[in-house]
Amino acid sequence: MVEERTPRLARGERPESGPLEAGLLDVERRERILAHLAGAGTARVADLASALGVSPMTVRRDADRLDADGRIERVRGGVRLRRPPVTDEPAPLAKAALHRDEKQRIAQAALALVRPGTAIGIGGGTTALALARLAAAVPGVTIVTNSLPVALALPDRDGVVLTGGERTRSDALVGPVANRAAAMIGLDALFLGAHGIDAERGCTSPTLAEAETNRALMAAARTTVALVDASKWGVQALASFATLDELDVLVTDRAVPEASARAARRAVGRLIVA
Repeated sequence: MVEERTPRLARGERPESGPLEAGLLDVERRERILAHLAGAGTARVADLASALGVSPMTVRRDADRLDADGRIERVRGGVRLRRPPVTDEPAPLAKAALHRDEKQRIAQAALALVRPGTAIGIGGGTTALALARLAAAVPGVTIVTNSLPVALALPDRDGVVLTGGERTRSDALVGPVANRAAAMIGLDALFLGAHGIDAERGCTSPTLAEAETNRALMAAARTTVALVDASKWGVQALASFATLDELDVLVTDRAVPEASARAARRAVGRLIVA
């Protein structure tokens, strides 16, 4: 962990302003902070100060104001967008725009776990969708999915099985129909995303129905692989569907907090950092 220290000023000395500080209104600077967080999710105070050309003290004042307005929250050494309620789920297009590079790296790393001639399950979520596009090129693989976007992304490919079920806001199919379909199949490997993950509750989803269907798919699989980018760590959604020790493999990205990585290494069968 890097501890930030603000240099002490001599009596009567004023802090130096960066090249942009005098030229930006407070509201403009705060909007830039929000725009950055909309893409990155989190940011260090020092990085924001450098990007805006202002002092860390100025960024902290802006962060205090945005925190008071309910738009961000302070974390050690930085800030992040305020988390939505645990039952709220972003629309698919909104999720697809977040952390694209990280999700692609995770999908590429997970592809190494897809063997020719096997049956794999792919759940909902944008990282799982990225994997599906890659896995479609693996010879002889049957893809079972409860995700409409996954099925629609592979229109010309044989060997794609859609479970059926009730559609969620994220275009996953859940409920009794999906659960019955999962009970009839056998999977060599299952790849699931998550709305949130932490050491205490493991992988979580925003609805009980989605968690139950994920559990049904896990029961059908020999190996369960979670695909979770670093922005999901520390987020708790409504319903837990897999504790860390129930995961055979966890694939995440390099921005995962070190404490979270240590917890995962202790509990998960195998941790892959992409």
